[in-house]
Amino acid sequence: MHPALWISKTGLDAAQTDVSVVSNNLANASTVGFKKDRAIFEDLLYQNINQPGGRSSADTEMPSGLMLGSGSKVVATQKAHTQGNLQTTENALDMSIQGRGYFEILQPDGTIAYTRNGQFSLNDQGQIVTPGAGFLLQPEIAVPEDAHQITISQDGEVSATIRGQAEPQVLGQINVSDFINPSGLQPVGQNLFVETAVSGAPIQGIPGLQGLGTISQGTLETSNVNVTEELVNLIESQRLYEMNSKVISSVDQMLGQVIQQL
Repeated sequence: MHPALWISKTGLDAAQTDVSVVSNNLANASTVGFKKDRAIFEDLLYQNINQPGGRSSADTEMPSGLMLGSGSKVVATQKAHTQGNLQTTENALDMSIQGRGYFEILQPDGTIAYTRNGQFSLNDQGQIVTPGAGFLLQPEIAVPEDAHQITISQDGEVSATIRGQAEPQVLGQINVSDFINPSGLQPVGQNLFVETAVSGAPIQGIPGLQGLGTISQGTLETSNVNVTEELVNLIESQRLYEMNSKVISSVDQMLGQVIQQL
């Protein structure tokens, strides 16, 4: 079998995977706190026919070798944890982190997940939870029933005005966590990330201190997906797929001519 067929097949697989990554970015262009992915390509093993520097005679060496590649593959998808734009809302429980850091979310199995999505709401017990699954924000904060105004400071202090009281009451403190290698976090859906061995242990602290970002109440961090950039990437991946298909078609024509003439 002609090796170009298998080489082009790996190119088709790699381009198809890249299209899947781009399509997921575009599908989440409106997802709050979403971080875009990019596919990381790598060339495959080479067949060394002539080694560079090999002896061509008793006194001379070959300046370059003869090495035939075997294609390419996608070896990783890398998250770009860059800051998204801020969208102003009128919801007191909408928060965004300006700078480094993630909100801590308690999952049903007792483990901690992390998110940049600051869309929160209250459950039937007055606890601050995620709007979709109702997972608790950590540290746990409960808002009294008679609270009519919630204030969240830049350093994460949550207070509320209680009916019948002149001074606001402090309800709790929101902490944020950062990682040495945010790209090593594993996305698990529902706008959540979990810690992995390569992300490093979470560095927890008060917003605004030790290099952590500050909290902005009444704003949301939009997706960092650039739609125009993703459409350009989609066109590039589509053309790459077409070129590899063209190679397969050309090899098929070459083999067809050989079969007809022999």
